[in-house]
Amino acid sequence: MSLYKRGHVYWSAIWIDGVRHMRSLETSNRRQAETLEQKWRDELHTMRFQLPNFKPEMAMAELYARFLAEGDVKAYHRERAKQFLPYLAEMPIGRITKNDILRYRKQRQSDYLRRQDAEDPKPLSQTTLNRDIEVIRHLLFWAADEGFIPTNPIARIRMVRERGKRRPVMPVADELKLLAACSDHLRPIVITALDTGMRRGELLNQTFEDVDFDRKVISVSHSKTAEGEHRLVPMTSRVLELLAGLRKPIGVIFTFEGHSIRRIKTGWAGALRRAGLPHYRFHDLRHTFNSRLGDLGIIADVRKELMGHSRGGDVQSIYTHIELPTLRDAIHRLDTWHVEKVRSLEAHQLETSSANNQERKATGTGGSTQ
Repeated sequence: MSLYKRGHVYWSAIWIDGVRHMRSLETSNRRQAETLEQKWRDELHTMRFQLPNFKPEMAMAELYARFLAEGDVKAYHRERAKQFLPYLAEMPIGRITKNDILRYRKQRQSDYLRRQDAEDPKPLSQTTLNRDIEVIRHLLFWAADEGFIPTNPIARIRMVRERGKRRPVMPVADELKLLAACSDHLRPIVITALDTGMRRGELLNQTFEDVDFDRKVISVSHSKTAEGEHRLVPMTSRVLELLAGLRKPIGVIFTFEGHSIRRIKTGWAGALRRAGLPHYRFHDLRHTFNSRLGDLGIIADVRKELMGHSRGGDVQSIYTHIELPTLRDAIHRLDTWHVEKVRSLEAHQLETSSANNQERKATGTGGSTQ
């Protein structure tokens, strides 16, 4: 029987082609419920044989506007759209081909080179272009799901192979220069990134409610990946001291003039410039954390657990879990290494300064006796 009562309201459960369609009829009157159910049954059968309402002439710009209003929009969708929409905005989504995407690659690369320094032109990386095309492909999959086009025309497009790049690791000497040049609101973020390996988005969204000062651990509350959500990261002594100084009952940890921080790009670039350092990405602090742990002999599984990396798709990885004492030991070793490294650098700088002072004094004395 398809009609039944749940509480004081009638519901209908209609099976069509093995799929159950359920709906509340929002009435307690059985006769009215029967009428409403029959009307709904007729609508379902009409929809079953109705031809889809394709809109292949819809422009990419209109599709993107609909996606912003109705789709599951991520921040990187917006960022990438700034690049490809100027090229594809007026193109009908039903006429986009793989060759159009190839032409987009070439045109984007050409325009990028034109804007670079003529004496040292650097081509746009294939990685960047692949990320653009992945978002275009995602939009067209969404269009197919919404019934605007029958299929995604670039569903099987091949991405250009990406070359591996050297990931810079920041030496402790550069770290000290950077921290000295950082603004007051940026310095705590950089220190925490270096000592926890947390991503920028994780840091800027981390709240005090998820910091356990008694156990000296941070529970990551806003991870980019499902594997990284709610992982526990023990705190080094300097991170513990830093967060204790900023401590509040609730709210995000890192703020500027009482407001949460959304972007640090300008502050980061300014700190690098003032410190006289070569180009580092903020994400390189995460690589630095991972590399330092690796140099200390911390095994890959422990580093993955601390950083919230995927454990892989093999069966054994499902049962892999690193206990908190092991994580504490890894962070303690990092903490001890960093303290010794800073002391060594400071002692070396003191010796160098003392030697320079003695040399200047000797030179000055020799000049006065002649």
